This record gives sequence, C-alpha cells and structure tokens, in this order.
Amino acid sequence: MFAIQAVILNKLRTFLSLLGITIGIFAIISVFTVLDWMESSIRENIASLGDKTVYIDKWPWGLDPDIEWWDIMKRPVPTLTEYEELKRRLVSAKAVSFLVQSGVTVKYKNNSVENSGFISTTNDFADIRSFEIEKGRYFSAFESSSGKNYAIIGAEIAEKLFENDYPVGRQITIRGRKMIVLGVLKREGVGGLGDNGFDRVVMVPINFTRNLINLRSESISPLIVAKAKEGVSNQEFRDELTAQMRAIRKLRPDEKDNFSLNQASLITQGMEAIFSGINLGGWIIGGFSILVGGFGIANIMFVSVKERTKTIGIQKALGAKKNFILQEFLYESVLLSLVGGLLGLVLVFAGTIVMRQTLDVNISLTFGNVFLALMISGTIGVVSGYTPARSASKLDPVEAMGATF
Repeated sequence: MFAIQAVILNKLRTFLSLLGITIGIFAIISVFTVLDWMESSIRENIASLGDKTVYIDKWPWGLDPDIEWWDIMKRPVPTLTEYEELKRRLVSAKAVSFLVQSGVTVKYKNNSVENSGFISTTNDFADIRSFEIEKGRYFSAFESSSGKNYAIIGAEIAEKLFENDYPVGRQITIRGRKMIVLGVLKREGVGGLGDNGFDRVVMVPINFTRNLINLRSESISPLIVAKAKEGVSNQEFRDELTAQMRAIRKLRPDEKDNFSLNQASLITQGMEAIFSGINLGGWIIGGFSILVGGFGIANIMFVSVKERTKTIGIQKALGAKKNFILQEFLYESVLLSLVGGLLGLVLVFAGTIVMRQTLDVNISLTFGNVFLALMISGTIGVVSGYTPARSASKLDPVEAMGATF
C-alpha cells in the first residue's frame, strides 16, 4: 500500500522511472517478436520444400570443403532428358519433377505485374511442393504433356491484374504469348525474409516453355526434384539418387559427382547461425536499454529514500522493523519496473496489430515473450531497488527524524 501511494504521489518521478524500462522492454521484446515471426515463417517455407524431398542441382546449397568452386562451375545443369530417365529408373521415389525458374512481367489489358516468379514444371510438381488451388484447378496430365498454353497464377498477381474480375478463363500475356488462366493459388502471405511464397508466381507446363526458351540455360536454374516414398530412409533415397545420376551421366568410379543433392535441412542448418546472431543482437540492443532503465530506477529510488528519511524515522520509532522498510521500497521499485514492462508490452502488441493490418503478415506477441518481459522487469526492479531499500532499512530512527533535506 505504501509503495502504491508513493508511486501515485510522485507522478514525474514515476514517469521518468517508467520511461527507461518501457523503452528497454519495447526494444528487446519487439526484436524477439519479429525474430519469432521470421523464424516461424522461414521454417514453414522450408517445411513446404519437404523433408523427404531432394533437389538435384548444379549448385550446392551449403558450403562443402571437399568441392572446389571451379569444379562446380564446370558442372552441367540438370536436363529434361535426365529427368525422364531418372523418373523411369528410380524405385524409391514417390514423385519426380523437372522445373525451371526466372522472372517475368505478367500483363492483362492495361494492368501488369513486374518481377513475377515464373515456374515452368512437369505435372508431378503438385505431388512434391505443397500448395492449394483457391479458384479453378491444376493442370491435367494431358494438358501438361501436350504443352497447353495454360497458367496457374498466385493470389497477389490475380488481385493486381483482375481486381474485381473472376480470373479463371481470362487471357494473360507472358513474354508476348497469350496464356489462359486455369487456376489461382491460395494466398500464402509474406514470409520471414520478405518473400511472398507463391503469391507472385506464375506456373506453366514445361512442354509449353520448351518451345520458347532453351531449357539447358543456366539462367533459368533447371532443377530435378524427387520425393521419397513413405518408409524410405533419407540416406537410402540419396544413395539411389546418387547411383542413378552417376549412371545417367556415365561417370567413372574415380570421378567425383558433377551434381549436388540438396535438401531443406541444409537451409535449416545455415539459418540456425543467423537466428542465433539476431537473437544475440536483440539481447545486446535491449540489454543496454534495460541497463539504462535499471540505473534510472536505482537513482530515483535513492532520491526517494532521501526525501522520505523523516517518514522512515517516524515509522521506525513507531516499531517498524528493518524488513518492513526494506520491503516497502523494494515493492515500489518492482512495481515501477513491472508497470514499465507492461507499457513496453502494450507498445509491442500495438506494433504487431499495425504490421498485421498494413503488411499482411502473421505476427503476434507470444506468451513466452510476455513472460520473458515480466521476468526481466521484475528482476530489474529487485536488482535496482535492493541497495536503496537496504540503505533505508538501516537508517537510525533518531538521526532520520532529525534529518533536514
């Protein structure tokens, strides 16, 4: 009760005490909240690649000390012929797909979307990469093999091109060619690295694209993607892929692999170090702010002890114990710190609402971060307030009542 009264009566001092802790908690929890969102989004994006999916590429996704960069430069890119041969030979694969990727401008009447992702792939891509069709449908096997001029577009492209019009069945233009919209993908939202998943992607059959561009060009990043059957171990699947690719490319036993087998786990391993670094940065940024706020509370608590020296003397003369005086000031310090922490959390919560509405991201203040903020605030309150509270509890009642400040 005494602590609450002291906080209410000294509004300016309370405000100054709260300011440092509020800024500190806002800084550290906002960093952790954004980091949690980024990590969750990235892990979801990586998970969409599939933990049983292997990407056969010229380039490795991670660093391999056993491979020299000039050897990688000399490697050939995967080809459509290799895909067809691999699909025929593989026993442990559930699905195998070939795809190329580039950037295009998509047009419809007077509307256009620049820098859209262009993915041209075989029909079995839907069995490998998870996505949902919101309107229309996916390519049939016949439409893919015959190279129909059909396209499936992302939600953001559909929104910008057609606005209020129904997109399925409309004609769009890609690289001067007319394409009929067969389906629209369900919105995936902004990811942790600012990517929009498949929201800005156009998918077309590979047999349509082979008449437009050279599928052996490295600029379109040719890939063979294979997904293992249920019950097949990761190592067993990779061993079969390696053996079959070496056989298809007629590599001698003493020759090194001239291809890379990449998986989502390689990205996850690389991201762990990045997440750890950002996490450390968040503690450093927020730590300095919290430190300043802690010193501010300690400073103001010392002032509070001096201002109430006579009151402390009277309390002691009336029989107040040391622990009572110590707890009175300690409670005040912890109360100030917790209120500052709560205000910081309110600011972070407001920030997440603004981000969700303006940037269309699935970010939220987690219970873990709320608990962390309150723990930090409470700890800072105890640490900052203990020394002033202890000095107040040790005052001599006679000297304290006679003090002049």
